Amino acid sequence: MIDIGRALRTAITTGNVRFGLEQTKKAMETGEARLVIVSENCPEESIKRAEGVRVIEFSGNNMELGAACGKPFSISALAVLDPGESNILSA
Repeated sequence: MIDIGRALRTAITTGNVRFGLEQTKKAMETGEARLVIVSENCPEESIKRAEGVRVIEFSGNNMELGAACGKPFSISALAVLDPGESNILSA
């Protein structure tokens, strides 16, 4: 079991991650998203049931997901385009 918070921060600093519902949806539509992470209180049910991309539900709300990413704002969804040096894709 990997530490999602640590893996997220590594992916953010060394890879390519898009934050927010709109950016996540765009990355999914274009096929760029390799992994999607949503908060427990993500308002978009369609993202949680997405086909063609792996979706992980973060065990916390959008404020906790933002904090896990090291951001001073809430994040309901994010898309990992390139994991960089992170092992997040094996989560």
